[in-house]
Amino acid sequence: MKKKLCTLFLIMITTVAGAAEFKTKAKSAFLIDYDSGVEIVAKNADTLMPPSSMIKLMTLALLFDEIKAGNLTMDTRIPVGPNADYNRPEWYPASKICLVEGQTITVRDLILGLIVLSGGDASVVVAEKLAGTEDAFTVKMQEKARSIGMEQSTFGNASGLPNPNNLMTSRELAILAQHLIADYPDIYPMFATKRFEFKEHKTDWCREWGRTHTLNYNKLLFNMAGADGLKTGHTSDGGYGMVASAKVGGRRLVGVINGFNGKGHDALAAEMKKLLNHGFNTTMNKTFFAVGDKVAEIPVWYGRYPTVIATVAQPFTITVDKETGIKGVRVLARYDEPIIAPVYQGDKIGELVAEQNGKVIARAPLVAKDKVRKIQFLGRVIENIKVMFGGK
Repeated sequence: MKKKLCTLFLIMITTVAGAAEFKTKAKSAFLIDYDSGVEIVAKNADTLMPPSSMIKLMTLALLFDEIKAGNLTMDTRIPVGPNADYNRPEWYPASKICLVEGQTITVRDLILGLIVLSGGDASVVVAEKLAGTEDAFTVKMQEKARSIGMEQSTFGNASGLPNPNNLMTSRELAILAQHLIADYPDIYPMFATKRFEFKEHKTDWCREWGRTHTLNYNKLLFNMAGADGLKTGHTSDGGYGMVASAKVGGRRLVGVINGFNGKGHDALAAEMKKLLNHGFNTTMNKTFFAVGDKVAEIPVWYGRYPTVIATVAQPFTITVDKETGIKGVRVLARYDEPIIAPVYQGDKIGELVAEQNGKVIARAPLVAKDKVRKIQFLGRVIENIKVMFGGK
């Protein structure tokens, strides 16, 4: 078996414009292309900071897992315990749905209450339903984070209320956003909801409060075409933050801002719009291979067919500077040959790599396009005899 390195495209090297050129007063900013995974802006992207209510994205991810597994439906009603009652002092100044102990609430309303109203009380209802206690739920949050590649984040509660253990990086918030977009395609569109009016308030005070609290704190949804999520956050110590996504012309970017000290959510949305527009205006994507395209044809040993086509399971896309265009990316296919049968459709049989300036900017597995069965014993003997006598 020998290693094979095949250069598929080689053009003069260039770099993606962006990171050094974008100016922001936010303590941390991160911008990534959703399809290619290429970073466009990275300012203090790996610095742990309080995420405020952006932490609720992890609470939602765990709730979505239960829906995906069939353990809950949108119409499942969940009881509200004493820790989520709006009369508790921690909920008086905080964002909430305005729930009362003893009532029940549907999963659908919990999701919209978390997304639109940033309901801290709703996060407690979810935590206690899924783990029994909020403390036990934070363990699940940590496990979930590690399972999707968030190696630094820690969690002290489900709501984002100030807690020394609530720490996340902008890069890991972007990882979480990508996970929500990719893994829950049927639920993700709820993040674009601009207005939610809870219809089941149990007290006059809550009904009056709810009458004036219906609009999404994410003002980007109102002022940028293509914006469709995700979540804002604010505490006096942590400042304003936002995880956002926008899709323009078929291309999606995911941005994160944290530690922004602007004047309110409108200023936050304006800063995020500036960040996303920077990415759309200064960079572009190039897709080299679509799903099913032939990347290479690899010999198969002991196979009923002599070769198998290597392809990609997802479009292989890179992000480049818009001004210089595609000047200079080297795309390599790496694989061992021959592959020993049997080979099953979708098996990883190599890797596709894009490099710029000697730095890997994108990689994806090469997978088998079709199944290649193993020949029977007698056929394998014949193949060995051929090799012994110099045959192929």
